[in-house]
Amino acid sequence: MGTANDSWEESDTLEFKDRFDPKNTGDWCELIKDIVAMANSGGGRIVIGANDDGTPSGYDTTEFLGIDMADFMNKVHKYTEMQFSGFRIFEILRQENRFAVLDVEGIQLPIVFSAPGTCEITAGKQKTAFSKGTVYFRHGPKSEAGSSDDLRVALERELERVRSFWLDGIAKVVQAPEGSQVQIVQQAVSLIPAADDTQKIRLTTDGEGPEFRVVDHDQLYPYRAKELVERLKAIIKPRTVSSYDIQVVRKVHGVDDNPNFSHKGKFATRQYSEAFVEWVAGEYKEDASFFEKARSVCKASTSK
Repeated sequence: MGTANDSWEESDTLEFKDRFDPKNTGDWCELIKDIVAMANSGGGRIVIGANDDGTPSGYDTTEFLGIDMADFMNKVHKYTEMQFSGFRIFEILRQENRFAVLDVEGIQLPIVFSAPGTCEITAGKQKTAFSKGTVYFRHGPKSEAGSSDDLRVALERELERVRSFWLDGIAKVVQAPEGSQVQIVQQAVSLIPAADDTQKIRLTTDGEGPEFRVVDHDQLYPYRAKELVERLKAIIKPRTVSSYDIQVVRKVHGVDDNPNFSHKGKFATRQYSEAFVEWVAGEYKEDASFFEKARSVCKASTSK
């Protein structure tokens, strides 16, 4: 459980909501608007169970804390067509009062709404939280449609990130021991999502390539078969993915031979990477019959 800090008023990085009803479309639209605005503005936190002045609203946050993270991902995707997963939920205790917190990470390039956030507030009356084609940012304690200045700030923030990355790389080259070799490696599929500062690497079968020792396979390949199915179910809608679908895709597309996609320890079951999840989701997005075609190919090969 986290502990709230002394700064407790709404700002560009802190939003209060007195309650949240998962069955209410309007509540979801307002929450998605704040999530996207905070992500576009570099990140922030949404506190559930607090009034606008920060006092406890009395709302029981148990239901909110129990919402599956996949639901948040699906809602964001519904309105933005982006698979954004840069958030986490936890509980904090402040002056003996409990609050739920949705922590939102910043994103490199601004998210644009691809569908309007419209809901019915009374019979025949509708409210639009955000419109299609708009880009939202935090303006103090409010989430509002962005301006040219907001886009400029977002671009400058990304340029500064890239600049820092390059300067860090140059510093490493300058400080490298005498006799070290510098190699340029073409970017490829990363084994872990770039949600933090973890350096990306690629695996290669090139015998002349530099050698890297994989220390933690559980980090590089976080999904076992059951967890992989649940992960794909969360991002592939409306189709339900089964373990058999995974089996035929593995067989037809040679997944077991691709070190970017999976790994099997000597005494362990096969595990899969986030890169494999992204590849499957991308293939399904391009062709909704992706799994059915794999089943047909597999069936044909076994009937020969």
